[in-house]
Amino acid sequence: MSELQQFLSPAETAAKLGVTIRALRLYERRGLVQPLRTQAGWRAFGPDQLERLHKVLAMKRLGLPLARIGELLGGRLASLAAVMAVQEEALLARRAETDRALLAVRAARARLDAGERLSVDDLITLTKETTMNQTMNSEEWAVIFDPLTAKHMTPGEIERLKAMKASAAPFDQAAVTGAWDALIAEAESLRRIGNHCSPAAFDLVTRWKALQEQFTGGDAEITASMAAIWRDALSDPSSAPKMPMSLEVWTFVSEAARRKREAAAG
Repeated sequence: MSELQQFLSPAETAAKLGVTIRALRLYERRGLVQPLRTQAGWRAFGPDQLERLHKVLAMKRLGLPLARIGELLGGRLASLAAVMAVQEEALLARRAETDRALLAVRAARARLDAGERLSVDDLITLTKETTMNQTMNSEEWAVIFDPLTAKHMTPGEIERLKAMKASAAPFDQAAVTGAWDALIAEAESLRRIGNHCSPAAFDLVTRWKALQEQFTGGDAEITASMAAIWRDALSDPSSAPKMPMSLEVWTFVSEAARRKREAAAG
């Protein structure tokens, strides 16, 4: 039992990871982590358990619910390297936004410190980089998407969508947003590689479609209309900076989906 001196108790683990003992117990009940047991029956956390907890906490930070984390840990994201790859892409996407915002603020401050006034173009750039890439509230989403919905969706599609929303089980919006953020970050990484037909791209398309169907219910007409809505929103210079993804990412995923359908058709 001397080796257990290298291991941590639940209290030590919780303190070092910044979580609660109650959370550790919840993760254990959900089967997300399995602590070791001393001869006296006390729980202990070693390297394997801490690696597992990193996976859980990394995906939880991305907004995924515990049930989905359990599924991913049993499949595609079973390895620590796979979890860290997704985590890295999400963090890089956030850092890129922050870096652009910092550059815009510093450039504007330098102009002001030099006694200059900011031009209209300067102020537009500053606003886009420091505010328009932030999460929009429901009113801001409505301003952009309500006119596009009226343009691209038939009254019947709108009614079916409303009915689906009314009958759907409650969901965690933060978790859904986090799942999309992680998926979009992964899509951006694959877009840079540029291979629409890679196994990774096809796997992304499968998961993208599954997440999309939580909203469309798999209705082909609604899915097509939503694609047209997003294409317009991402192509409009006034709304594109506010979107959670770029037109380039959306185009890459759309093309990968087309290639996947062609491959399946033989």
